[in-house]
Amino acid sequence: MSQLSTPSMQAPNPMKKKIISALIAVAIGHVGVLWAVSQMKVPELPKVEKEPLKVRFVKIQEQPKPLPPKPKAEPKKEQPKPKEVKEVKVVEKPQSQPPKKVEKVQQVKKAETVKPVTQPTVQPQRPAVVTTPAVETRVVSRPAPVAQPVVERPAPTPTTRNVSIGGSGVQWSRSPKPSYSNSDLKGETRSIIILIEADEKGKITNARVTKSTGVSALDEKILRSVRNAKFKPYKENGVAYPIRAEQPFELTLNPNG
Repeated sequence: MSQLSTPSMQAPNPMKKKIISALIAVAIGHVGVLWAVSQMKVPELPKVEKEPLKVRFVKIQEQPKPLPPKPKAEPKKEQPKPKEVKEVKVVEKPQSQPPKKVEKVQQVKKAETVKPVTQPTVQPQRPAVVTTPAVETRVVSRPAPVAQPVVERPAPTPTTRNVSIGGSGVQWSRSPKPSYSNSDLKGETRSIIILIEADEKGKITNARVTKSTGVSALDEKILRSVRNAKFKPYKENGVAYPIRAEQPFELTLNPNG
């Protein structure tokens, strides 16, 4: 039994080897992590320079308080006048009989006893106590002014100007181009005058014949060509005006037919 137990005690335990190798690997990993952390550079943050705040002290002026109204002077009280003492005269009646001594003494005593004059006691005036009324300040909110609606007035229509076509008058921006044939002229030269009305922009608003060619179909062809035309805006001192002008047309025969 002793021989069998000896070799088992000397054999290494594989479990212990695994634990030791694991501890060594963990220690090496920690050392590597610490070394990597020590090699890392801390990023420098940009310095932000801020301007110092400027503080300005402003004195607030107190508004002067309104002065209290002056107290009204109290009317002076009239002092009572002393009453006048009337003297009473004793009128002696004529004595028919000799008066008695006792009666004479009583009358003399009554005449001598004069009532003392009682002067009215004047009470001293107390100083008037002036009470200043409390002034209440009330803030009255006034209603905001109501804005009155703006009434847009229509612009006055400019008066129509009677002008001539060409020269110093109105100019064509798109002139009329009437198309007709010798058959429309009925074998002879004809003329026509058309009265043209245009607005401020030069657009033709109305056209009518004042002198006819004598052929109604030919008149309509000339009118259509005039209505498709357009004037340049007619201006006086920079202001555009509607116009009225007459345009004559001479319709001649075409030798080529």
